[in-house]
Amino acid sequence: MISFRCGTVAFAGRPNTGKSSLLNRLVGQKIAIVSSKAQTTRHALNGILTTPDCQYVFVDVPGYQTRHVSVLNRALNRQATDATRDCDVALFVAEAGRFGAADREVLALIPQACAVVAALNKIDLLTSPLDLLPFLERLQKERDFAAIVPLSARTGRNVPELLRVLAEQLPEGPAAYPADQLTDRDERFFAGEILREKLFQLLGAELPYRCDVALESFKEEGRLRRIEATVWVERESQKPIVVGAGGALLKRISTAARKDMERLFGGKVYLGVWVKVKRDWTGDQRLLRQLGYR
Repeated sequence: MISFRCGTVAFAGRPNTGKSSLLNRLVGQKIAIVSSKAQTTRHALNGILTTPDCQYVFVDVPGYQTRHVSVLNRALNRQATDATRDCDVALFVAEAGRFGAADREVLALIPQACAVVAALNKIDLLTSPLDLLPFLERLQKERDFAAIVPLSARTGRNVPELLRVLAEQLPEGPAAYPADQLTDRDERFFAGEILREKLFQLLGAELPYRCDVALESFKEEGRLRRIEATVWVERESQKPIVVGAGGALLKRISTAARKDMERLFGGKVYLGVWVKVKRDWTGDQRLLRQLGYR
């Protein structure tokens, strides 16, 4: 008789290795926001996949980074290190063919007692599969991995193999969540994340890192969800950039977010968005707690 397994799998890796894209691929639905910019993820998110013989609880956390130092970034890094300390297995995500000092630093933060599976993402971008062989040899010298799985979160290639090796590392036990549950987060959380995703996608290179989203209210009126949100920026000069000429850019951001919310929630959404200035909010511990950072 095949026993059932259930456990937590914590993602670890430097920014921009595709951890959130891989989470979405694993659970079969977009629950984590993504963009081409690094450090898009700011809040830990559990994604749940239940199969006939295993329940995986994937913990997606911000990518550990040392480039910027602020109260915000210290809070993000705490989420990353806490997750690997408390998990059943760590899923170390790196780019296939690329392993540098930032990757090595993240790998060193995973406790030695923790089982680690390496997922080498973006193999679809390699010129030749043969390019991966010398890289695999070098990577095996970095740590005693339970397994190394080259894969592509974009195409889904080798994802079934990743699930197989992860299941081998999880303990036997009953499911922790109902079989049809995909995440532990509620609609209010996803509304804020969707709006923040649009800021990352539609603003310039650096400005999204100086913005965050606070939901002021979330009310359900029948099938209508009435949502009021504030976009915080750090400087007065940043506010007109987010708003755009005649409010055009903020309208574009809000419209794109509203459409995604309606698809996810399965109903109409009224979304009101305002832009406010809080000087140096990334260093304001009180505001960060209000925004959900520990």
